[in-house]
Amino acid sequence: MLTQEIYSVLRSCMNQKINFRYVFNIFSTIIISLLCAILFLTAYYTYHWSQSILHPQRFIATGDSLKENNIEYQEVELITKDGLKLSAWYTPPKNGAVILLAHGYNDNRPESLYVMFAKHDYGVLAWDFRAHGESEGEFSTLGYYEQLDAEAALDFALAQQDVEVIGAWGGSMGAATMILTASQRTEIKAVVADSAFPSLADVLRLNMPFEFLHPLVIFFGQYQTGIQIENVNVEKVIADISPRAVYIIDGWQGGAIAMNSPYRLYDSANEPKQIWVEDDVPHLGMYGHNPQRYENRVIKFFDEYLLNK
Repeated sequence: MLTQEIYSVLRSCMNQKINFRYVFNIFSTIIISLLCAILFLTAYYTYHWSQSILHPQRFIATGDSLKENNIEYQEVELITKDGLKLSAWYTPPKNGAVILLAHGYNDNRPESLYVMFAKHDYGVLAWDFRAHGESEGEFSTLGYYEQLDAEAALDFALAQQDVEVIGAWGGSMGAATMILTASQRTEIKAVVADSAFPSLADVLRLNMPFEFLHPLVIFFGQYQTGIQIENVNVEKVIADISPRAVYIIDGWQGGAIAMNSPYRLYDSANEPKQIWVEDDVPHLGMYGHNPQRYENRVIKFFDEYLLNK
């Protein structure tokens, strides 16, 4: 009788052990499957997020504002050192000075600023960066390969008649690109940087929805483009523009506050340097906030450092 009871208890324990293992295996399979799904979705999301950055939407400049203001211009083509053709407009100078006009990410040639400079007798060269507007290019790198575009514009301007001195205006990505380019090319004698970012890493970190995805996005971006993101560091090279002048302009809102962009760049720059920051003005919003004041200040800066030297 006792033997049967012991056997019954042992059998019950064995059944419980078998059931426990079965439940554990099912649970483990579910957990592993969920982890795999999370990893896959994370990789998929970050890959496509990086793709959306590399391939901005194209907007085509019409030239309507130039025509309405009777600004004469030529449609020209710039050739970069890596063989890309960039679509551009060029107006020869009447005062010997040309302004290189570099637009921001996901944008195109800024017509209002083109008109602003041209009506003050400045020559203007504005182009669509690679992968923007009507220019060739598979992807945008927010300042890395765009330096080749800026150099193509600079070389074109240097080859034109009646060009004695060259300055640069850039907005956002264009501002960062022109600072990077001017730090290497001394032919650019003055730079206006509107809404420039301190570094590409700062921008990606700011716009990334989840901080833990940052390394994965960096990996995909660098793998697809062959660039090193840490090399797009405006804050690190802006001092090299000196003794040429730089003017930092930004609205104190959103990303500018989060990255402390204008003050970091101003503090890193050497003299001669100027800064203009206004509260409650959005990214690249300083011109639209007060066009006449913007025109007065920017033209005064270029007059001083390009025409009065």
